[in-house]
Amino acid sequence: MLKIRLSRVGKKKRPAYRIVVADSRAPRDGANVEIIGHYDPLTEPPTIVINEERVTHWLEHGAQPSEAVAKLLTRKSASDQGEEEPAPPTAESESEGEPGAPEAEDEADQESTAAEAEGQADQESTAAEAESGEKS
Repeated sequence: MLKIRLSRVGKKKRPAYRIVVADSRAPRDGANVEIIGHYDPLTEPPTIVINEERVTHWLEHGAQPSEAVAKLLTRKSASDQGEEEPAPPTAESESEGEPGAPEAEDEADQESTAAEAEGQADQESTAAEAESGEKS
């Protein structure tokens, strides 16, 4: 019987895994029929790369995924669906309000933020001058 499972690669204390199709009697890191992806749990977020076309091929031919691979497949399919959801803004949302009004507010906010930053920088420089005067 064929299994879709993880095969460990990588260094000591730095695991990385290949997602492979192998005979269920073969050792974990032994001979495999095909490498269909890889999984790196140490990256943030964990890297999952799977050739979905080959996975469906092997599932149709009777290969059984291990528990870990089944979780990875569901996580990968959920993340793929999440990436497709953001839609471009519609014309209706852009036409709300007066044209040019949001831009004017943004410019005013930027000017006030810049003025605040200059004021804080002036306060910090006077505090630094006062400290240096006390030390001499």
